[in-house]
Amino acid sequence: MTNLPTDLKYAPSHEWARLENDNTVRVGITDFAQQELGDLVFIELPELGRKLAAQEQCAVVESVKTASDLFSPVSGEVLAVNTAVIDEPELVNDDAYGAWLFCIKADDLTDLDQLMSGAEYQNLIND
Repeated sequence: MTNLPTDLKYAPSHEWARLENDNTVRVGITDFAQQELGDLVFIELPELGRKLAAQEQCAVVESVKTASDLFSPVSGEVLAVNTAVIDEPELVNDDAYGAWLFCIKADDLTDLDQLMSGAEYQNLIND
């Protein structure tokens, strides 16, 4: 995999996080993750208003091969979910970095410091 977006932070569990305005963090899964999973057939997202801790399991993606838990990269409250990917999970396969899953209002932006840069994530998936 090449050309990881440099404006994102990456979790070892293969979520990406993009800091937006007002401490909002947009979350999705990486292109590497969707390739490993194969064709996605079901996505379960966290409920709006749910309070999450950093690294708390909060969502599930299922493919024809397996199911995988997703974890929140930061602590905070779920502000939005992408209902389009619930109806059409294949959108994540088509564009993993365009098809976000949920947005969370971060309690503490230093949680992002615990995540990897694109180069660090590239090293992780190359090993």
